[in-house]
Amino acid sequence: MPQFVIHHATKYTYPEPVMDSANQIMLFPLKDEFQEVKSQQIFITNNPFLEVFKDYYGNEIGSFMNIAPHMELRIDSTISVVTKPRLLPADDEDTPVQWSHLEDIKYIIPFIDFLKQENFKDLGEVKAIADAGFYKTVSVFTAVKQLNEYVYKNFNYIKGITTVETTLDEIWKLKAGVCQDFAHILLVMLRLLGIPARYVSGYVCPHDSSLRGEGATHAWVEAYIPFYGWLGVDPTNNCMVNDLHVRLAIGRSFSDCSPVKGTYKGTAKQTLEVGVSVSHEDGSVARQEAAILTPQVVTASLISDEDDGNSYRRYMQMVQQQQ
Repeated sequence: MPQFVIHHATKYTYPEPVMDSANQIMLFPLKDEFQEVKSQQIFITNNPFLEVFKDYYGNEIGSFMNIAPHMELRIDSTISVVTKPRLLPADDEDTPVQWSHLEDIKYIIPFIDFLKQENFKDLGEVKAIADAGFYKTVSVFTAVKQLNEYVYKNFNYIKGITTVETTLDEIWKLKAGVCQDFAHILLVMLRLLGIPARYVSGYVCPHDSSLRGEGATHAWVEAYIPFYGWLGVDPTNNCMVNDLHVRLAIGRSFSDCSPVKGTYKGTAKQTLEVGVSVSHEDGSVARQEAAILTPQVVTASLISDEDDGNSYRRYMQMVQQQQ
């Protein structure tokens, strides 16, 4: 069973002092039979009180305020986590029974949330591709693998071409993006076939740099397989999710799982730096430079109070981009 020490650093800097910063973090790994959190330390600028609660999907969320004027906000999380391997579904179930089971559960909580489509005007085009693949003539597990491979082969992994505000329609036309974009497209395809699918935020922890997404937060999908449960699939790397992935949060889409987001009063501009380092139990480090917060800088504008009377609205959408 591999054990990882993961350091996730987030830093906002502002050209002028800001105040009344209200923030939410989803940096607490999920705890279940496949993932054991040995320890976690969180440092936040000015050491504010951190209230932790669980959301509707069972994710732990931290909430804090930084009221005093400040020109920098840094959030550092260091976790030690053990991941455990899981068996993949047996592909010997009766195919018609599997698809019939999905029909039976589509109006049952919690599956309803994970079948609802986001606004996407090219749904018809995507459906034609899914139909052409004859996915429903094979088992649900095989269909999930085929669609996972389709996204991997037909979308180019290019950092910086999209942001958290890029729409599904734009991603579909670009046929490119980063892991969160790959995940969102796969969610659309799976849900079109009636397969419940949920977005997952976390980390990928390869020993040999063979997987895309190291050195940053990562995203993938969990699909519901009848008579098995939730199966993680990573379209960015065309693989099944197992003990090299560490899960932080699950939800309907990225907006449910953003690692860091918040609001503040003050200047309409900020600079965001994010870094992730992963150390393995043998002491090797997958991404050493990320520990000193150098992998990326994202600059964005925030509407001011004069724009529409609400300086908070747009910043709720301005969260760190996953790679």
